[in-house]
Amino acid sequence: MAPEMKIVIDSESIHRRVVELGAQISAHYQGQPLVAVCVLKGAFLFFADLVRHIKNDSLELDFVRMASYGSGTSRGRQTIFSKDMEVDVAGKHVLLVEDIVDTGRSAEFLLGVLAKREAASVCICAAVDKRERREVDLKVDFAGFPLQKGFIVGYGMDYAEKYRELDAVYELVL
Repeated sequence: MAPEMKIVIDSESIHRRVVELGAQISAHYQGQPLVAVCVLKGAFLFFADLVRHIKNDSLELDFVRMASYGSGTSRGRQTIFSKDMEVDVAGKHVLLVEDIVDTGRSAEFLLGVLAKREAASVCICAAVDKRERREVDLKVDFAGFPLQKGFIVGYGMDYAEKYRELDAVYELVL
């Protein structure tokens, strides 16, 4: 029996918000070297859409891979860094692009890594910001959609590696 899914954010709303975020990010980093870093796997669709709307002549793209929900619905306490960046970020501004920031632990780990690598600055952009679930003091600088509750899938986000391909965000009712 397939789980019930309720639409939370439709594809048209996502598209409009991504265009707005691209414009905000372009204005924020105007004329500055910028490295946009996608946190795999969940952010890949959001990242692809977003970077097409960032206007910056020195934009570089890179990817990292962190531990995710795997086959469960809650994060463990251990952070696993399984794919490193290839671009040198020293002296450059970094935009960390996440699918969702909830507890903030993965983003906090990456902020520490980027600080050690002497990034000029680091901002976080997330498709979904679940502030109410924060376990660490962390700010999402460019938030797509604030959500309070529900286990969400689609638009890159998964449950046991399923539903990433959906063009909208759904609450998965287990």
